Amino acid sequence: MQVRDLAWFIAVAEQGHVTESAAALGTSQPTLSRAMAKMEDELGVGLLRRTPRGVQLTPAGELVVAAAREITTRFDLLRAELDTMLDPESGTIRLAFLDSIATSIVPRALAAVHRDAPGLRVVLRQEPAHAIVEDLASGVVDLGITSPRPRGRVGWHPLQQERLVLVVPPGHRLRNRRRVRLTELAGEDLVTAPPSFGYQALVDGLLRESGVSPAVAFESQDVGAIEGLVSAGLGVAILPEPFAGLTGTKAIAIASDGAQRTIGLVWPTDRPLTSPAGRFRDILRAPVDRDLN
Repeated sequence: MQVRDLAWFIAVAEQGHVTESAAALGTSQPTLSRAMAKMEDELGVGLLRRTPRGVQLTPAGELVVAAAREITTRFDLLRAELDTMLDPESGTIRLAFLDSIATSIVPRALAAVHRDAPGLRVVLRQEPAHAIVEDLASGVVDLGITSPRPRGRVGWHPLQQERLVLVVPPGHRLRNRRRVRLTELAGEDLVTAPPSFGYQALVDGLLRESGVSPAVAFESQDVGAIEGLVSAGLGVAILPEPFAGLTGTKAIAIASDGAQRTIGLVWPTDRPLTSPAGRFRDILRAPVDRDLN
C-alpha cells in the first residue's frame, strides 16, 4: 500500500463514486478500482459498500479514511520539511569542529557562509578530531573543521595555518627568549592534551623528533585550561599561538618547520553531500574566502 493509494481512497470517500474520482485524479476507473480492492485485501476488511448511486464507506472504511487523512497530511508535511532541509540556500548542515577553534576560525567560516547564503541553518557540534572522523563516516555530521587532515575516504580543503609555540609561565627561565629548541625542555613538566586530540599528535611528533620526553604534569581536553595551568606555574605547554598569553603566559617560537598545524574543512567522499552541505563547502573553497585568518 502506498501513500498515493491512501490519497485515492480519501478522494473516493469524498466523491462517493469511483468513476468520478478516477476522472478527478487523472487515472482510469479500472486502475482506481484495483487500487481500492488491493487496499481491502491488504487490510483484510471491506472498506466500500457498492450502492446504485456509487459507493459508501463501511464502518471499517470510516476508520481507515480518518487514519488516511492523518497519514497523508503528515506525509505532506514531511515532504515540505525535507524540501526545506535540502534546499541549498535554506537547508540544514550538521558541522563538527574542534574545541580549540571554537572562537577563531569557526566564527569566521560561519560568517563567510552567512554572507553568501544567509538562509542556511548550521547545527554545531564540538568534539575531538577522532570523533569528527567517526561522525563523518557514520553520517552523524555532514562536514567537519579539524586538524590534521584525516586519513581515509574524505575530501580536504585547507582553511588556515597556525603556529605551534612554547607557552611558559611569566616567571619562567625561558620567558625572554624569542626562539627555543625543544631539546631545551629536558627536565620540564609538560601540560598537555590527551593523546586522542588531533593537535597533540603534532606535539608528540615534535618532541619525538627532538629526542626529548618531558614528564606530563597535567592533561586537559580544554586548550584554554592548559594555558591557565601554565600561567599558574604548573608546567609548560606547546599550544596553537592564538591561545598564548590569554592569562599572562609568554609565547616563544619553536625552532622547527613542523611547529604548525593546518586546519581544514573535511567531508566524506563515499557518499554524495546534501545540497546545503555542498553549498557550504563551495563557499569556503571559493578563492575570496580562502584566507580565514
